[in-house]
Amino acid sequence: MSLEDKLVGWTGPSSNTEKDKQDRTERMIREAISSHTPFNNCSLKIFAKGSYANNTNVRADSDVDIAVECTEVQYWDESEKGNHPPSQPYEGVWTPSKLRTELISAMTAKFPGQVDSSGSTAIQINSSSSRVDADVVPCFSYRYYMNKGTRDGTKIFKKDGSSIVNYPVQQMEKGTAKNNATGHAYKKGARLLKRIENAMAADGTFRELPSFFMECLAYNCPNEVFSRSTWTERLKGMLFHIWDNLQGDEPDEGRWLEVNECFFLFHSGQKWTRADGREFAKAAWNYFGFK
Repeated sequence: MSLEDKLVGWTGPSSNTEKDKQDRTERMIREAISSHTPFNNCSLKIFAKGSYANNTNVRADSDVDIAVECTEVQYWDESEKGNHPPSQPYEGVWTPSKLRTELISAMTAKFPGQVDSSGSTAIQINSSSSRVDADVVPCFSYRYYMNKGTRDGTKIFKKDGSSIVNYPVQQMEKGTAKNNATGHAYKKGARLLKRIENAMAADGTFRELPSFFMECLAYNCPNEVFSRSTWTERLKGMLFHIWDNLQGDEPDEGRWLEVNECFFLFHSGQKWTRADGREFAKAAWNYFGFK
């Protein structure tokens, strides 16, 4: 098999069999929630997010992330004091602790012996012969008030009381827009970087890095790179752009963004660094013996 054929194969999504398992997993989680009586009087939004929802997942990362958003209460922050209009505090029953407890009960009833709630954030549903691993993420509606306008997302509370904000809708919209602008090559490129990272981590060539980081690296490559004639040339262009643009310290202007374009890609709270990105690009370049 030629290198080009190999790279083309690595741009593909999960197999049809794997896709069926993913869809079945999502459907069964929805059924578990709809049949759980305590949720009868609770307004919930249930949706897939992450690589599965955005069609950038590969076989080695085929688990599904399902967000369960309680819309009974909306948490908020403001960029400057006074941006948020005056409001009364929430006095309902749906707290982060209660939402998590009821979701664990619902999952346990549907998947007895297969639920792992020991993690700090997600409730894990272990796979079976007909399902893939799943992370069920309890969260609440969230709005960020800026000087001009607002930004809606979700707020996720960890068991230790700390929280994180996600913007899954923006991630899907921005990723789809870039995919369309590149003739549907961006998501293939994101899958390609993920496959390369998986392959290098599996054989010890390079350390393991988060799948979402690979997606963000692809997103920050210029559209021109994805218009090249072969995937060999596209990959070379992606890797050189990543390596070249991540030299040195974080700049004051022109900083790279996550796919959602709501957060900077590099900051002190991230699980990755600029060095991770450029070292990955160099390792991948050498992995294929590019000149």
